[in-house]
Amino acid sequence: MTYRLPPLNALRAFEAAARHLSFKNAAAELSVTPTAVSHQIKQLEDFLGLNLFHRLTRALRLTPQGEAMLPKVREGLECFAAAVENVHERITYGRLIVVLPPSFATRWLVPRLRRFALSQPSLNLHVIRSLSTIDGDQPVNPLTIDGVDLREDDSLVVIRFGTGTYPGFHVDRMFGSDYIAVCAPKLLESDPPLREPADMRNQVLLHDDTMAGERAGPSWEEWLRLAGVGGVDCNVGPHFSDSGLVYVAALDGLGIALASKPLVATALAQGRLVSPFDIAVGQHFAYYLVTAEAISTRPAVQAFRTWLLDEAKHEEPCRPN
Repeated sequence: MTYRLPPLNALRAFEAAARHLSFKNAAAELSVTPTAVSHQIKQLEDFLGLNLFHRLTRALRLTPQGEAMLPKVREGLECFAAAVENVHERITYGRLIVVLPPSFATRWLVPRLRRFALSQPSLNLHVIRSLSTIDGDQPVNPLTIDGVDLREDDSLVVIRFGTGTYPGFHVDRMFGSDYIAVCAPKLLESDPPLREPADMRNQVLLHDDTMAGERAGPSWEEWLRLAGVGGVDCNVGPHFSDSGLVYVAALDGLGIALASKPLVATALAQGRLVSPFDIAVGQHFAYYLVTAEAISTRPAVQAFRTWLLDEAKHEEPCRPN
């Protein structure tokens, strides 16, 4: 049977633009220019002899024909990727690459990895830390890290800290995160002491600037407002460009940090950090395991997903304010 089909790149451009309702965001996902996306979609429309989008002044909207076409195109692309996957010879069998936020890697995943490694001794695991896995104000392609489309490589998954809205991908929610104030135990009896929230006026606040411009973490202003403490300049205190440095500074007694409760649970249990007050700031971001549908059934991915979600279920859920 002979199939008369449009170019694959044109179908990919249409699916991405329809999902984002933006040529610009589709171009960012596909690593091409918005002009190239527009040209590919025009080529597809000429092939079909109909318009797929209403091109408005500041918006893009699917035509009824585009809305009818989108589910089948998306299904076809996934089927195509799965077919290629089924016949692809894996040179590095059992290889799994996990890309995730730096602090989550250091303080949550790595301390638990021994159990997973013992259960999967033949798995070739690669762990990559990247701030690109934290949702920001820019459009997100959840499986593109530093310009590499993970759907085109071998057993690559991402742990994202964000909203969980990643259309076209398999998404598992792990857990949310309350933020609490933590410090070294010696600060509780410092001079002046730290015994009630009002004492925060006399303490050094540590700031994590990796969250600047992001929605990923609450501010000291929010925490102090919940604590009923006023008269504090929330910008004063050391600022750090790495969450790991904030963690070390808190351990060393330099000041008080706002930290994700699941990520400091081990240090709290060991007594290396303390949380002086039962005040927690919730927020709408959570941790998600994001996987391309075409690779979601691979044994390495399934094994990691089962283990990861089992570990995650023990964490306390986020309590929204």
